[in-house]
Amino acid sequence: MSRDEKVCRMGKEMLQVRSHSNMERHVPSLGHPEAPARLRAVLSALAGNGGDWELDRRAGPAPEDDTLGVAGWLHEAGLIERIREGVARAPSRVDGPDNPVSAGSWDAIITAAGLAVQAGLDLINGRLTRAFLAVRPPGHHALPDQAMGFCFLNNAALAAEIIARAWQAPVLIADFDVHHGNGTQAIFWERDDVGFLSVHRYPFYPGTGAGDEVGEGRGRGFTRNVPLAAGADDAIYASAFEAGLEELGTRLRPAAIVVSAGFDAHEADPLGGMKVTEAGFERMSRAVVQAAETWSGGRVLAFLEGGYNLDALGASARACCRALEIAPAAPE
Repeated sequence: MSRDEKVCRMGKEMLQVRSHSNMERHVPSLGHPEAPARLRAVLSALAGNGGDWELDRRAGPAPEDDTLGVAGWLHEAGLIERIREGVARAPSRVDGPDNPVSAGSWDAIITAAGLAVQAGLDLINGRLTRAFLAVRPPGHHALPDQAMGFCFLNNAALAAEIIARAWQAPVLIADFDVHHGNGTQAIFWERDDVGFLSVHRYPFYPGTGAGDEVGEGRGRGFTRNVPLAAGADDAIYASAFEAGLEELGTRLRPAAIVVSAGFDAHEADPLGGMKVTEAGFERMSRAVVQAAETWSGGRVLAFLEGGYNLDALGASARACCRALEIAPAAPE
């Protein structure tokens, strides 16, 4: 098996942390914030200095053909072809200036998506209950027909789709990245089997995510946006996330929760403009665990999205994993 998938163990619980070195092969233009160092910072932080995380080796991404088959459920063939063509003539860009690609970008994109597909398959087959997937490039801005915002294929959406289809049961995607997950919203906009919660800065990139964006048709009421003004701190951000999670979780009673775990709302992040700390990310991650224990048999798949200060990114990912690792105390 690949040397690059990581599994964390802590006490009697086990949280799988999956990643792969292929994803370092996506090397955007010089100075681009979504750089390979992001992945190294996260994995280094999860390895830690205190010896409380044990790294191991397990299964890698799904095969490319299987991954592309699932991607074809949610993304148009034209997008996938443009990504291939862009990489073939690299260095180049796909669908705009935010998405530069290098010669190794296809390997990274298909590996990130393949890890999502494999995690979804492992969850539905009982081989996985809870995991943090340290992937890049991120995915939550990837639209059905367009790459944008550093994103090419929507990793979290692929995993959610596998679960929803296989079990014919609802799935909740919860997104606490500072930027609205417009791609995820667009994919499931008219769906009532995959709910979408996003807490984010607004108005801000990508310009979507107002409170009145609630879905359409069968999907009306299954999208919940919680827009926040710049400068929101732990209390504001986490409280908003908890309230939205309770509201949409109660409505859906999801079989699993998929998290778009972006850490660019951190107070040190150069792009976010918020004041969240590691404690805030840990609190939101604990809320996800509590919701999953209530409705979803504890099942959580969390996917790395944004976060561009390397120290803050690593510390926040570690705080998230610490919360995902620990089940909530039983009520007295």
